[in-house]
Amino acid sequence: MRRLAIAVLAAPLLAAAVPALAAQVGAGTDPDDTTGVATVLATDATGDGATTTDGTGTDETLVPVDVLQVTGLFDDIVIDAVDDAIARADRRGSQALILQVNSPGAVADDDEIAGLVQRVATAPIPIGIWVGPSGSARLYGTPAQLMGVADVTAMVSGSRIGHTGDLLELDGASVDFGAAADRLRDGTLSFQDARALGALRLDTPDVGVPTIRSMVLAMDGVAADGTVLDTVSERVNDEGAAELSSTLVRFSKLGVLDQLMHTVASPPVAYLMLLIGLALLVFEFFTAGVGVAGLVGATCAFFGCYGLAALPARGWAVALVVLAMLAFAIDVQVGIPRLWTGVGIFLVTLGSLFLYEPLPGSDLRVGWLTLAVGIGGIMLTFIAGMPSMVRTRFATPTIGREWMLGEVGSAASEVDPDGVVVVGGARWRARTNRATPVRAGDAVRVVGIDGVTLEVEPEAGGARDYRERRPAPEQAATTDR
Repeated sequence: MRRLAIAVLAAPLLAAAVPALAAQVGAGTDPDDTTGVATVLATDATGDGATTTDGTGTDETLVPVDVLQVTGLFDDIVIDAVDDAIARADRRGSQALILQVNSPGAVADDDEIAGLVQRVATAPIPIGIWVGPSGSARLYGTPAQLMGVADVTAMVSGSRIGHTGDLLELDGASVDFGAAADRLRDGTLSFQDARALGALRLDTPDVGVPTIRSMVLAMDGVAADGTVLDTVSERVNDEGAAELSSTLVRFSKLGVLDQLMHTVASPPVAYLMLLIGLALLVFEFFTAGVGVAGLVGATCAFFGCYGLAALPARGWAVALVVLAMLAFAIDVQVGIPRLWTGVGIFLVTLGSLFLYEPLPGSDLRVGWLTLAVGIGGIMLTFIAGMPSMVRTRFATPTIGREWMLGEVGSAASEVDPDGVVVVGGARWRARTNRATPVRAGDAVRVVGIDGVTLEVEPEAGGARDYRERRPAPEQAATTDR
């Protein structure tokens, strides 16, 4: 039962963590990059697919372009990653750095975002920003102002940018969205609207820039920072025909540890981590010793608290979730899901629904699927799993409770023949002889123990168990003589 409970509680965590870890495993390592995980690809402008990095099918005279993939909320980890990518691209002599961005906003301080915008505006190499890779991509909040200082900007058709707020004041630079500034302050623009109002700095057709390869090709001939980007060249293939070839494109992502912490600071993962951690700690509290559940629970609780500290979490909602666990613990001790279990379910549901404050243009409220996993898992754990675990625990001979025999307590409810009593300051399930029911508030004495159920009788006037065999007439006569 212990292993089953741990598996039930850990399943949502594994489901949330596997995609992030799989994304990391799918990336190779850039030998020149000591801070992140990267892959190096050479794209072919004819659309025949990527080639290797040994220069085959690629004009080796072209200077590579670096690409940093940024997803999720802008936090301290993402800001540091962008700064590192700029320094790394400049150190390696790249033509430009492209930020592939899909973000609903920022949780970092406004001063930190303003500092990032300032550094992008004055970067030593050209910076391009591409909102993608799918039509559902977004760039909202203060980070959207990066598009007002970058040298080249483009979007996938269907993506949107906006909710920039008031434009930042920079030293030696300015955030410029042209005629789109007013609409972007409190609203959003699609690719077509952004291009029509002059918010983009790349002349592209109506289809937008559907892929990162298209972004690299479209940057060819663009003047940035006093230089003209040269990302495409013409070469002759093996059949003697002329074809276009683009420069090397070096993709990079966050390192494994940074990706883990960035993932933990996402709303659904932080929420599930908190629930799993607290539930496992309650589970471990009612077991003997410190085991795997306690260590896993403490780790999950730590990550959950880290994520909530980075996110705009409501303090009172977090307090409701913690109080819910205390309410669950009351009934776990009794071994019966009763009133306090219902109170716990209500509190954890209320806290879950209002856990996060919204960001401009982005509702960080936990999704229904995540809510179903979190609340459903908690209900399954504390209604079925934990009571069974407690009954199993106290039914084993390794944890003795012989000291309770003969102890006097009081009836918390009527015991006729089953009920609840208070013995030693704790509530216990109790059973008495049908011939001697106990009223609520009466004193009782413990006469036996059956698993987690105490066998009790009234402190005074306890009757003989009617189920005991009566002596035979001959035995009674012998006794009388």
